[in-house]
Amino acid sequence: MNITLLLDMAVDGFGDRVVVGTRTGGLSARELQRLATAGAAEIKKSGADALVYLAVNGPAFPVAMFAAARAGVPLVPVNYRLGREQLDSLLANHPHALGIAGAEQSEALVRAGLRVRTPEEWLAELAFAAEEFDDLDGNDDAAPAVVIYTSGTTSAPKGVLLRHENLSSYVLGSVEFASAEETDCALVSVPPYHIAAVANVITNLYAGRRTVVLEQFSPAQWLDTARTEGVTNALVVPTMLSRVVEADVDKSVPTLRGLAYGGAPMPARVIEQALAMWPEVGFVNAYGLTETSSTIAVLGPDDHRDALRSDDDVVRARLGSVGRIVPGIELEIRDADDEVVGAGVMGRICVRGDQVSAEYAGIGRVVDERGFFDTRDKGFLDDEGFLYVGGRVDDTIIRGAENIAPAEIEDVMFRHPAVLDVAVVGMPDPEWGQRIEAAVVLRPGVALDTGDLRDFVRASLRSSRTPEHIVYWDELPRTETGKLVRRHVVERLTEQATGV
Repeated sequence: MNITLLLDMAVDGFGDRVVVGTRTGGLSARELQRLATAGAAEIKKSGADALVYLAVNGPAFPVAMFAAARAGVPLVPVNYRLGREQLDSLLANHPHALGIAGAEQSEALVRAGLRVRTPEEWLAELAFAAEEFDDLDGNDDAAPAVVIYTSGTTSAPKGVLLRHENLSSYVLGSVEFASAEETDCALVSVPPYHIAAVANVITNLYAGRRTVVLEQFSPAQWLDTARTEGVTNALVVPTMLSRVVEADVDKSVPTLRGLAYGGAPMPARVIEQALAMWPEVGFVNAYGLTETSSTIAVLGPDDHRDALRSDDDVVRARLGSVGRIVPGIELEIRDADDEVVGAGVMGRICVRGDQVSAEYAGIGRVVDERGFFDTRDKGFLDDEGFLYVGGRVDDTIIRGAENIAPAEIEDVMFRHPAVLDVAVVGMPDPEWGQRIEAAVVLRPGVALDTGDLRDFVRASLRSSRTPEHIVYWDELPRTETGKLVRRHVVERLTEQATGV
């Protein structure tokens, strides 16, 4: 199924319902369809083979997504926070694209030789375009719908190809058509170049839920928008929820019924505080990757409540899991010899299913002979099928003959009341191969003795898993979606050690 059919179904089912933007002044499903059709006609007329979107999230983004789909070309949302060199390198992959860029980012598209206009200019042009166009047959299910460049947290970004059939499979497997009430509203606080932004456009539209985007996140603005717009559902990344929980402001959101989080590990203390703060809200931990068209495992509201209230250590520990695998996804945990392991054994998370793209521009599909994609995430399943993610395989610290997961140490350090953020990495060591080092961000106005912090870790973990060196920084290098860029942590620690 081509994702344009999702929009057509929405128009047939609830065409006059506002599905994008604020309660007043937002776009109905029918208006979204008309603008997307006009945008597709412009793309076809220009001869462009892609639509590059280099701007913040907003109403122009879903219009661009469906316009590109109807024109039969992929949408390429690009990170507007990239440095000039990296941005120019990515844009060089799309020399024949049409461009949409914010005023501050348009120079990059001009350097790339692309025709460009701002989101506001583009929407204004489409609003006055004719309504009917011929030769707009974007109906190839196997064609690329979106190209998303990975965050590059461990290596150079790669362009992930998500085909229409991947995205449609995800929507049809996770959302019931027209299941939302007309008053429902989703608040999205992730940038357009993240898979969660793409997934939220199509899932909320298919459900019939209005979507409001918060371009610049702050706890006060998020809470105010949630109250003003009557938000019933929201999506945040862990760092955002942490800031909301910590904020000294009115945290009441009377209409909020569901809050989904994901994109990075959630510190246990943060989700526990959030559950206590909003006991009537259903929390959902969604785990997925760009290569899997978003969510492949879910820890649902009942799972959260059961874990929080249970006296059983096994059940309570599930608050740190990402839940069970969603329908349509097959998962195997494999060891270093590529053998499938049983419950409780840590290994590599490998998945397959119709929503799994596992395909990179210029590389092709990266799957084994049985169609399984190696996510390069470590994890294990418990006896009841709850999945625990233990970080990236590439992050593993090898100290002597021992493999150590940084996430295990970070989880302990996060529980210290003085620690606001932490990153644990392995650094070269002539005796052990690697030694454990940690970069810590302390809470404002709090002092901490390093010896006390190491003792705190040692009380829960063996001494061999206690950081040998701890530094204190004002902030850690994280992406907008909260992912830690470990290679930047290693680079900075190296610079500090060598003075280079």
